Amino acid sequence: MARPDFAAIARWIQPGARVLDLGCGDGALLKYLEKTRDARGYGVEISDIDILACVKNGVNVLQDNLEADLSMFESNSFDYVILSQTLQAVKHTERIVREILRVGKEGIATFPNFGYWRNRFQILRGQMPVSKNLPYQWFETPNIHLFTIRDFEAFCQQQDVRILERVVMTEGVSINFFPNLFGSLAVYRFDRKT
Repeated sequence: MARPDFAAIARWIQPGARVLDLGCGDGALLKYLEKTRDARGYGVEISDIDILACVKNGVNVLQDNLEADLSMFESNSFDYVILSQTLQAVKHTERIVREILRVGKEGIATFPNFGYWRNRFQILRGQMPVSKNLPYQWFETPNIHLFTIRDFEAFCQQQDVRILERVVMTEGVSINFFPNLFGSLAVYRFDRKT
């Protein structure tokens, strides 16, 4: 069964689009987009185990550290560049977003919303949040930037990034009422401001 954010992403992908998935894991999203949107593209992943899983899934994958840079790709090589639950784990957010919008016409990012009320409640109880979208204990987490929906939108404003669409959800259900408080996962589609 596909993750709920996969369906939200797929709605934005034009049929036959060229897609680059950064931090693609086992390639499940690319496989899903191939099946549902006839999308074609590549994943970039650093983990040997995930590279093997991509190959077994029939997904085109390049083993590289997306933090280094995306210089292997020419400008506007892709219609969409995706960071699916990866943005919070990158060190150089500004550079990654610039590269996404250089290499692709549009970017799509999904991330766990640290402002979700259950996360806030765990912090009030004196503990770092652990949830379905933040599944790691503080000492083992790959997440280095925990941020909220409001933080991401302010970041986009500062970086001259235009937000085209947003979906906020909790357990696959779309949240429209106080999304920064009641949404556990955010999905954004964005491009460069003109």
